[in-house]
Amino acid sequence: MSSLNGAPLDTHAPGHDADNSVTRDGFRITTRKLPILKAGPIEEMNQKLGIAPPEMIFGDNLARIEHTSSGWSISFTALDALDRVDKTGDSMLKVSYSKEWQQNRQKQFEDIKEVVKPFDWSYSTDFKGTTAGTPDFQPTETPIPLALLKRPDPILFFDDVMLYEDELADNGIAMLSCKIRVMPARLLLLSRFFMRLDDVVFRIRDTRVFVEFATGEVIREYCAREEKYEVVRKALAGTKEDVLAIMRDPNRLTDYLPVVEKSLAKVVLK
Repeated sequence: MSSLNGAPLDTHAPGHDADNSVTRDGFRITTRKLPILKAGPIEEMNQKLGIAPPEMIFGDNLARIEHTSSGWSISFTALDALDRVDKTGDSMLKVSYSKEWQQNRQKQFEDIKEVVKPFDWSYSTDFKGTTAGTPDFQPTETPIPLALLKRPDPILFFDDVMLYEDELADNGIAMLSCKIRVMPARLLLLSRFFMRLDDVVFRIRDTRVFVEFATGEVIREYCAREEKYEVVRKALAGTKEDVLAIMRDPNRLTDYLPVVEKSLAKVVLK
């Protein structure tokens, strides 16, 4: 077994040659990146979910953190994330923006409703990861220690995993991805849902998972941001920035989208 800066690299799991894993102080971090699903697996996922999947679905992709001695884990997959999408359509079609969308994009809106009704065709998800084992997360007021993450520690392992993407009938973008970086003493995972519905709304939903290896402390932060498209456009128009570039970049958009929901949870693994 080889090592990377002192962190042992695991061999690939049988049948999953795309698996990349690193073990650090009793935690195993695994990512998997495989091609977009083909017709057969997509139909199978359709049956499981009860809704049509997005245009580009990476159903075999994975990001997972495991605590080997306790058996606890948290995993991020497209299937579990899409299972959190509203299957009634109420959450999208009843929002205040829907009338504006229907007036401005009447034909596209009708096409969308025909194809994907009756669920939230924006594929918005509040997915925070799928946990297994005990103990479970409990609400906390302990924030993720940003100062520790800003230190120039070496990165032992990094990956960026796409879970799904859809162009919303050429009227925007909806995508869910997962990034993870492992340092010698800790790790940070970011699962981000980003949606831009042109002339309607911007939406960012972030789940961050922080692990401090020495203490076994795991903190999960969920933060949802949202703002009307026109409000963001006007705010950007008053700057010297490249407006179109920022509208495509969730990292830069966060400064323009207010927080609409936030929660913190914690678990200590021994």
